[in-house]
Amino acid sequence: MKTVEPLGPRVLAGRFVKLEPLDSSHHADLIRLADAEPEIWTYMPLDMSGGFAPKLTYIAGENASGTWLTFSVRRLSDGAIVGSSSYMAIAPKDARVEIGATWYVRGARGTAANPEAKLLMLENAFEAGYHRVEFKTDARNERSRAALRKLGASEEGTLRGHMWMPQGRFRDSVYFSILAPEWPDVRARLERRLAAFG
Repeated sequence: MKTVEPLGPRVLAGRFVKLEPLDSSHHADLIRLADAEPEIWTYMPLDMSGGFAPKLTYIAGENASGTWLTFSVRRLSDGAIVGSSSYMAIAPKDARVEIGATWYVRGARGTAANPEAKLLMLENAFEAGYHRVEFKTDARNERSRAALRKLGASEEGTLRGHMWMPQGRFRDSVYFSILAPEWPDVRARLERRLAAFG
C-alpha cells in the first residue's frame, strides 16, 4: 500500500486566491452567492429547490466524516468569497482522490480563480503522495469538459446513466484524470496560464 499524507485541512494560498477549509464563518457568504445564481447547479446532481443551505449542511457533514475536504475560494484582490471546490472520494489506500463540487460566481469565471485553485489543489494532492487525481462532469457540460481538457487532464470515458438528476433525467458522467508522472507538465501549463494574468 502506498503511503500518503493527509490532504488537510490547511489553507492553500496563491497569488490570486486563497483556499480556506470550509467552516461556519463561510456559510452565510456561500449560501448568498449560491442562491443568487441558480444556473451554477444545472449540471450537478443536487436538488436546489430548497436553496443551498440544506446542501451546505450535507457538505459540512461529509467534511466532518472525512469523506470530503471542502474549500471556500477567497479572491485576494478584494477578500471576497467567489466559490468553492472539494476533495471528494478520498481513497488514501489507493492514493486516489477526486476534485469536484466546484463552482464560481459569474464575476470569477474566466479569471485566474479556477486555474490557480486547481493548481493549489493538485499540488497539495501530489505533494501528499497521491498518484491519481480524478474529475467527473456531466457529458452535457461542454464548458466543464473543455476546461478539464485545457487543464491537461486525460479524458477516460463516459459512464452512461451514471446518476439521477433532479431535473428528471439520468446523467452520463465523463471521467478525466491526472496521474503523478503527468503532474510536472500539467503544472507548467497552469503556471503559463496564470502568468498571463500578471
